Amino acid sequence: MRHISSILAAAAVVLVAACTPKMTAEAPVNVIFETDMGNDIDDAMALDMLYKYAEDGKINLLAVMINKEGSAPAEFVDIMNTFYGHQVPVGVRYGSDPAEKGGVNFAEVISNMKDDAGQPVFKRMLERCDTLPDALSLYRRILSEVPDKSVKIISVGFLGNLGALLENEPKLIENKVVSLTTMAGCFFAPNGEFNLKGDLAASRNVFENWPTEIVTSPFEVGIAICYPGESIEKDLDWGIPHPMREGYLAYCPMPHDRPCWDLTATLYAVEGGNWFTMSGPGKISVGDGGVATFTPDSTGRQRYLAVTEQQAAAIREHLVEILTRKPAVLQD
Repeated sequence: MRHISSILAAAAVVLVAACTPKMTAEAPVNVIFETDMGNDIDDAMALDMLYKYAEDGKINLLAVMINKEGSAPAEFVDIMNTFYGHQVPVGVRYGSDPAEKGGVNFAEVISNMKDDAGQPVFKRMLERCDTLPDALSLYRRILSEVPDKSVKIISVGFLGNLGALLENEPKLIENKVVSLTTMAGCFFAPNGEFNLKGDLAASRNVFENWPTEIVTSPFEVGIAICYPGESIEKDLDWGIPHPMREGYLAYCPMPHDRPCWDLTATLYAVEGGNWFTMSGPGKISVGDGGVATFTPDSTGRQRYLAVTEQQAAAIREHLVEILTRKPAVLQD
């Protein structure tokens, strides 16, 4: 989701050791995944992780919410649902920006892939995606049906859907959502960050007014942990077309190791903070151009993640273990 810009001199940050306990398999957590699928392949890689977590009994994946316009993102998610054997509801955002922000729109490439006979390479469950519910409607339905304080939202794209939810259903968020984890911001340098810039008004609204804890995995964390492209090419070559693998190969010329922006946010939300170093409590504000600023505040409910070199290496190895495991539907 992020496209690399010039990194200015590092700003000093005060960090404290993370204290979030690891989740246990005994208590699966309800998760809703927010994505601008198609803008960067790390969205698809994070969705792969969520399917694996669901198979491990760590989460219930309640929905995938798409926060950009266009049919290809929903079609690609439907392809992923079908390939991994999961029937996960999909909500879409109508009337938002359909444009890809750089690189190849892999969701479109994979959705349009044909075999030698001219037939779609990848199977689907949905006959059409232009009649899917809008994200706000799906949020209302799902959140109204779950117990209080039982949902974690993972947002790895634009914040338009969450901004709309906040404007229309603030009490529903307060009652049903336990936390929001985002891939957003850049605290290493005063650069505007891609996800925040994508819907600046919504980004400001969410970080100013969201009624639960927010933890963000910023630009500098994802870029410190690059997934090995060699593993995508070799370890996921299972003799059948793999939508996430093919999307990775289409997105950027190989050889290419991709920063793990969205994967780190997903890892934190599901497995907790022991993989990371975490800031103290504070408040995050979003300025012009999507520049995020963190202000320490003992009463604040917002934090951000960081990693040491040792943590980054351990996370990279762990992510490879997760993504290279075959989904249950493909296991012998």
